[in-house]
Amino acid sequence: MRNNNIFLFLLFVNLLLAQINQSIHQVQSKYYSSTSTPPVDKVHINTGLDILLEKKKILITDKTIALVTNQTGIDQNGNSNYKRLMELEETTLKVVFSPEHGLFGEADTEIIYKDKIDNLPTVYSLYGSVRKPTKEMLDGIDIILYDIQDIGARFYTYISTLGLVMEAAAELNIPVIVLDRPNPIRGDIVEGPILELEYKSFIGKYPIPIRYGWTIGELAEKIIQEKWIHPIPKLTIIPMEGWNASLWYDETTLPWVKPSPNIPDLETALIYPGMCLLEGTNISEGRGTDHPFKWFGSPWIDSKKLSQELNNLKLPGVVFVPKSFTPKSISGVAEKPKYENQLCHGIEIRIIDRNRYYSIKTGVSVLKKINEIYPDSLIIKETRLNKLWGSNTLLEELQEKPISYNFFAAGGITIFFLLITMIN
Repeated sequence: MRNNNIFLFLLFVNLLLAQINQSIHQVQSKYYSSTSTPPVDKVHINTGLDILLEKKKILITDKTIALVTNQTGIDQNGNSNYKRLMELEETTLKVVFSPEHGLFGEADTEIIYKDKIDNLPTVYSLYGSVRKPTKEMLDGIDIILYDIQDIGARFYTYISTLGLVMEAAAELNIPVIVLDRPNPIRGDIVEGPILELEYKSFIGKYPIPIRYGWTIGELAEKIIQEKWIHPIPKLTIIPMEGWNASLWYDETTLPWVKPSPNIPDLETALIYPGMCLLEGTNISEGRGTDHPFKWFGSPWIDSKKLSQELNNLKLPGVVFVPKSFTPKSISGVAEKPKYENQLCHGIEIRIIDRNRYYSIKTGVSVLKKINEIYPDSLIIKETRLNKLWGSNTLLEELQEKPISYNFFAAGGITIFFLLITMIN
């Protein structure tokens, strides 16, 4: 009888542990199965720019305007916004401001436009010694237009530039119009911790999750509502037509333009919110290759072992494939990347189901597994990682002494004998 009780008790414990181990995946599967299936046919989208020029031109008629934009500021036919605005007879485009990476997405470092660019008004970079428009730069401006394609990640600095531009506008009583664009990695999925204001920086200006789920227009409205900047400008959002939050960018009719040099495609944009955390370590995040963020590694990693360990985690929507690569300097894309000209061994991330892929969990799982296997080789850049994560909680987890599987095995045996003793 006593042996039967022991057997039933252990069976109950095993079933309970199995339920706990599966619960995360079950919850995710339940969530995604309840999400509406994205349409097969391309959905026609009119961006805020299209709506402004086709239906709301009166807002900028007889106005002198400043435009905040880059290479992504195009209409549905691929025409640049500044060209379209300069064609308007009753509107004067006086100044253009560019964010990080420049007006044409041509730079991976700080940039300053000292010389006038042909066929353009004055252009100022907001990613150099000046990151907030000055009074002199905005002299004579009636309205500021903001039109940049974001990728839905908190540490993507275009949204920080948005906040600084709105602050400058408010200080000079200049209205701001934000031309809305899609969140390319869906607007109905939110991931990651909310930034603690103690860790506020240019790569994290607002208390929002890493993958925050809003369009740029929705975020701008939230910034105003929550008073995340001061002072507050008069804000107008020109919404899109045709957009719904369950859409991926490639399910729309809009042409894809690289939003920055190291986000060449939509899949990279999805991987980026999690794998950008590697920027807070000495692991190469794939800069200096044709597949940044999809590839990662270092000279001291065993690719096969790491791929097996990561695949054993059974993370949804992804598999990890051994990969070796050599980072190279690429002008305007990756200047002096980590392990330049050194052979690195690591992983290629292959997304097999993007609707189930959990970007932040994947990035954290990769970081924790590398820390577990290579605690003496992994170097964590504490300040950078904390700014990316938005707090020090991830750093504290990584700094805890790794506990080996032998510890859990020994503990399990100890608990087993303890239970027998108690039952006896």
